[in-house]
Amino acid sequence: MLTDNERQEILALLHREVVPAIGCTEPMAVALCVARATELLGELPSHIDLRLSANILKNAMGVGIPGTGGMIGLPIAVAMGAIGGKSCLGLEVLRDCTEEDLAAAKCYITEERISIELEKEDSDKLFIHAVVTAEDGRKQEATIKGGHTNFTDSPPALPVREGAITSEDENLLLSKHSAPSLTRRAEGKSKEGEGLLTLRKVYEFATTQPLEGIRFILEAKQLNEAAAANGLCENYGHQLGKTMCSPLGRGIMGDSIFAKVLSETSCACDARMAGAKIPVMSNSGSGNQGICATMPVVVFARENHNTEEELIRALTLSHLTAIYIKQSLGCLSALCGCVVASTGSACGITFLMGGNYKQITHSVKNMIANLTGMICDGAKPSCALKLTTGVGTAVMSAMLAIQHRYVTAAEGIIEDDVDRSIHNLTSIGSRGMDVTDRFVLNIMTHKG
Repeated sequence: MLTDNERQEILALLHREVVPAIGCTEPMAVALCVARATELLGELPSHIDLRLSANILKNAMGVGIPGTGGMIGLPIAVAMGAIGGKSCLGLEVLRDCTEEDLAAAKCYITEERISIELEKEDSDKLFIHAVVTAEDGRKQEATIKGGHTNFTDSPPALPVREGAITSEDENLLLSKHSAPSLTRRAEGKSKEGEGLLTLRKVYEFATTQPLEGIRFILEAKQLNEAAAANGLCENYGHQLGKTMCSPLGRGIMGDSIFAKVLSETSCACDARMAGAKIPVMSNSGSGNQGICATMPVVVFARENHNTEEELIRALTLSHLTAIYIKQSLGCLSALCGCVVASTGSACGITFLMGGNYKQITHSVKNMIANLTGMICDGAKPSCALKLTTGVGTAVMSAMLAIQHRYVTAAEGIIEDDVDRSIHNLTSIGSRGMDVTDRFVLNIMTHKG
C-alpha cells in the first residue's frame, strides 16, 4: 500500500514532469539558457558562446524551431532566445516572440555572433553552458544540466533586460522551472527497481488516487489533441498523419481504431517536429514522449467509449509509467524516447481494455521484447515514423496482454519480474548503447 507521503511525492513528480512545451525540448532548452544569461546581462549580447553535450547537439540539428517559418537548427533558436526569449516561460521560452524578433534573429545569425562547441569535460548527457558578452566586454553565463529546465545556479533576483520578467509572481515561476528535476534526482536511486517508483506503485497510484487530484492530466488530452488537429490541417513534415487519413491511407489501413490511434498520434508529431508554434504536453522533458503517452490512450478511450474517470486513470498510468522508465534511463540517451512513452501508452490501453495489473505487466514485457534497441538519431520530422512504430506495437502488445499472452523469461532480456525487465531495457539504453550514441552522432556530423 502506498503511504500518504509516497502519494504526495508521486503527485509532485507528475506535476513536475508533465508540463507544456512549445517546440522540440532540446533547442528550447538551449534558447532558455541563452535567454536567462541575456536577462542577467541586461542587454542584447554582442556575442554568444555555447558549449553543448553531444546529445543536445544531436537532438537540435534537424528539428523545426517554432515561430521561424520552418527554419531548423540551433542558430535560430539561440538568436531567438537572446532577442525575444523569456526564461520565466520555461520550455515555452519562445512563446511571445514576434515577427520583428525573427527578422532581428536572422540578421544576428548573418553577423556570425554565435559560436557553438561540443562539451568535452562534463559527462552529463544533458549539458548546456551559455556565455554572453556585451559590447563593453562584460560577460554573464548560465548553465542547464541534468534536466531541460534545471539551472545549476539560483534564479536572478532582478532581471534587468528590457522586456524581461520583473514581477514577483514571474520570479516565482522561474524558480519553479529552475528547480531540479525529480526524474534526475531519482536517477541514481533506481538501480534494480529501487527508488520512488515500481510498476506496482505506478498502477496503485493511477487506479486509487482520488480523482480530483489527478484530473489535471486532462490538460495533456486538450493540448495534444489540439496539436493533432493542427497537424491534420497543415502540411507539416512528412505528413505521415495526413497520409494515413487520406483515401490512400484508409484504403490500405481502413477506418479502424488502430488506424485512428496511429494517424492522430502522427499528426501531433508532424506539427511539433516541423516547428509549429503550438504547445504540447511533454513528459520527462520530451514533447514527443508526451504526445506518445497521451494520444493513443485518448483516441482508444474515445473509440472504445470509456468513461472520463477511466480515461483520467489510463492517462495517469501511461504518463507515470513513462516517467518511471526515464528515472533509470536518464533524460537523454541512445534509446529512442518512443520506446519509453509507447510502453506507457500500452499500459494505458490495456487498462482501458479492462486489464488488471498482471495483464499490464504482460503488456510491458511485450513492449520491451519488441522495441529495445531502437536508436535515437536526433529530433526531426521523421520522428513521426518512430512514434507510429512504437504506438503500433503498443496496441498489439495490449491486445496480446489482455488475452494473457506475453513474452516469457525464457526469451531474450525479459525476466519474470517486470521491474527487472524494465531495468534491463534502461541499462541497455543508458550504458549498453553508449558507443552506438557516439557512432550515430559522428555519422550525423560528417554527412556529405
